[in-house]
Amino acid sequence: MNKYELMIIVDAQKVQAEKEEIYKQTTDAVIKGGAKVLSAQVWLEKQKFFFNIKKRAEGTYYLVNFEGAASCVAKMKELLRLNEGILRFLIIKN
Repeated sequence: MNKYELMIIVDAQKVQAEKEEIYKQTTDAVIKGGAKVLSAQVWLEKQKFFFNIKKRAEGTYYLVNFEGAASCVAKMKELLRLNEGILRFLIIKN
């Protein structure tokens, strides 16, 4: 089992309930991918971008630490790409 970090960026202009739903969908995608969530938290609430991402100037950053097999990362990437509420995401191995 490998340890990974998942960072997602959500549009900061969304209503708090919408951001929390996207965050919940992200942790569900990790679980559906076959991994175990170790910790999940809001990293930055409202951060201005250096350049616009999908015509947005600010975003909320969420950090999810999880543990799983390398094969589960591909499944998660597929689920995260389908979520239109996520501006960007990044998965790195610890």
